[in-house]
Amino acid sequence: MSEIGAGSDPPSPSLSVASSDPSKSSGNTGFDANRIAEVKAWLVSQFDAVGKDVPDFEYTPRSIAHLHNIATLSQAKTQAAIIVANDFRQKAAEYRSQAARIREILEHVGLVQESLPSNVVASSQVLASVANLLNIRDTELSSFLVAMSDQSLRKTAVEDKRAKVQRESKELLDYTRKAIARLTYLKRTLTQLEDDIPPCEAQIEHWKTNLAIMESKERQYLQQYSNYKVW
Repeated sequence: MSEIGAGSDPPSPSLSVASSDPSKSSGNTGFDANRIAEVKAWLVSQFDAVGKDVPDFEYTPRSIAHLHNIATLSQAKTQAAIIVANDFRQKAAEYRSQAARIREILEHVGLVQESLPSNVVASSQVLASVANLLNIRDTELSSFLVAMSDQSLRKTAVEDKRAKVQRESKELLDYTRKAIARLTYLKRTLTQLEDDIPPCEAQIEHWKTNLAIMESKERQYLQQYSNYKVW
């Protein structure tokens, strides 16, 4: 229930992580009562942190089990967030201390920013910006050379990928052009075949007519032949 308040959850009473089901027999009544008390205490700590009262609802075995799991996860995440926040605070204090020490050293040698020419300050700022851009923590020449070498390798890798993509794009373009040419040829062939349909149908009708005439002649000749045989 860390969504109730902004930021990380406030410290809350430690919860038991036992996996017993609160809906089981009365032998677990004492444990269930402890779990309910833990959940209530956790809810109170969360709502108090945002200045609100805990809403009234029925504490059923299912809701208690669900809330207990949420509270356990919330406390674990809160503890992790506290550890990370403390680490960041310690690092920030160390950085501030180091910055004060460096500033003191620069003041002793007369190299504070206020006493430097504007072009030197601008150059220093550019150098710092480049260092941040290259993700290096100092302004040593060796660090810049290593970072530039890494950037060069990345550039080469990107150029290789780009060349590969361009080759594949060219091949796909060639295939597309060939497919379009083939499609055009097939469409032209289909048009020619469609144009040939009416003459072919007319020829077929002519053959059918001739075939009917020939069948009629055949029957006539067969009848005449039969008459000649009778005579």
